Amino acid sequence: MSADEPIIRIRGLRNQFGDFVVHENLDLDVRRGEIIGVVGGSGSGKSVLMRAIIGLGRPAAGSILLFGEDVATMSDSRRALVEQRCGVLFQNGALFSSLTVAENVGVALTEHHDLDAEIVHRLALLKIALAGLPLDAADKFPSQLSGGMVKRAALARSLALDPEILFLDEPTAGLDPIGAAAFDQLILTLRDSLGLTVFLITHDLDTLYTICDRVAVLAKKRILVADTLDVVEQVDEPWIQEYFQGPRGRAARRATQTHSTPLPAGP
Repeated sequence: MSADEPIIRIRGLRNQFGDFVVHENLDLDVRRGEIIGVVGGSGSGKSVLMRAIIGLGRPAAGSILLFGEDVATMSDSRRALVEQRCGVLFQNGALFSSLTVAENVGVALTEHHDLDAEIVHRLALLKIALAGLPLDAADKFPSQLSGGMVKRAALARSLALDPEILFLDEPTAGLDPIGAAAFDQLILTLRDSLGLTVFLITHDLDTLYTICDRVAVLAKKRILVADTLDVVEQVDEPWIQEYFQGPRGRAARRATQTHSTPLPAGP
């Protein structure tokens, strides 16, 4: 695929369960190297959309091109190779409770590569460090971790195979404001240092205003708008206005403007 071609291209997507239609005629492009935030009301199908993109759900109609290839028509062998280029952080981490953090991170390495156990462990430690965890967390089980550490452990696992795209489903949900802000900055740092593309599902307005290059609004079974926040928040649509122009939206916008205002020059 060319450098200008969207890394994800969705056209005319319909997802449904029985007679219940979740998405209809949904279009979306995701650009290489961007952090795109996907927002929408509860039940709008944000996670369903993500699962369709990564091949965990089969759409009823439409097309999804991932790295320029049609997800629906890939052979199993080709799909396995494409999956290695994607890292996924599911809601609540979805770690294996019977494995340590290092073992959780090492699962994908062991599954996809014929590596010595010592090398797998060393690579797992590297990913754990990249996710901002102390190395002594490697030998702990998920039940021994705080909520923020579980998120970071799941992030380390999503980085195991050096992916090109990170899919993050509500990564800051349940975190305190300080922990959420630190996680946001970690995602921004990883994007910039590793050249990642980030598909981010979130309800966190601070996250949207702090790190997202564009925001896609999912409502009425489709993407209503996908653009920069200054464009999105002006769209004349009741849900968008309530979400972005409400008290929390205004507070998040003010906080971003305050942090981005340069300090006055000294005498």
